[in-house]
Amino acid sequence: MTGELSPIDKAKFVAAKRSVDFVEDGMRVGLGTGSTAAWMVRCLGELVREDSLKIRGVPTSTRTAELAREVGIEVISLDEARWIDVTIDGADEFDGNLNLIKGGGGALLQEKIVATASDQMVVITDAGKEVEKLGAFPLPVEVIPFGWQTTKSLIEELLISMDVLGRDASLRMNGSRPFVTDEGNYILDLHLGRIGDAHQMAMVLNQMPGVVENGLFIDICDIVVVGFGDGRVETRDINDGTVAEDRLDFVETDNLFSDLQD
Repeated sequence: MTGELSPIDKAKFVAAKRSVDFVEDGMRVGLGTGSTAAWMVRCLGELVREDSLKIRGVPTSTRTAELAREVGIEVISLDEARWIDVTIDGADEFDGNLNLIKGGGGALLQEKIVATASDQMVVITDAGKEVEKLGAFPLPVEVIPFGWQTTKSLIEELLISMDVLGRDASLRMNGSRPFVTDEGNYILDLHLGRIGDAHQMAMVLNQMPGVVENGLFIDICDIVVVGFGDGRVETRDINDGTVAEDRLDFVETDNLFSDLQD
């Protein structure tokens, strides 16, 4: 099965595999959402089943919760956990300061709540997600359904005064209907091209009535684990200012590949 993986999927796998080294017995672990996070949940599940790792997972979406239970991880709510030791999640983009755009999978609100309630946030990604300036990936903004068209117009008007390359906003769809988040909200994707000041953008968006949260994760991520298609892994720690390199070998009989189709 591993021989069928694309270089990007191999990169996601090795990043996920390395990231679980940050998890210790007895921890409360925030479980991210998305294709890369799914690899990580599978890796943790394997440790729970085969190495008797004892953890409690706090999922950031219903689909992550379902996967975690499927692989044998005990699932609890954030209210039950109250605080989290480490959260491991993916990202759609990251810059040199480990600021992120997240929300491509539509779970940005729970992801940000869980990440900010954690002692440490570890992001797993492939090298193609690194950018000099955030914004090439559309910025998700979660909005309440009531008056969403008015909110969209206000956001587009706001963008005129912002340092961005594009100002188009589109409603995320799920087939012929609007995509709906776990909280029952809509998502507007902002096609900005480049965000000159991500701190300012995050602040002004969240001040707008109708906006629930935005996908800019500023000064939240502590460590980025970057995977490469040849098995190399680079771990960057923003707090220590260190960069560590490693390489992981693929195991053709790895159980993780038997039924994961991300």
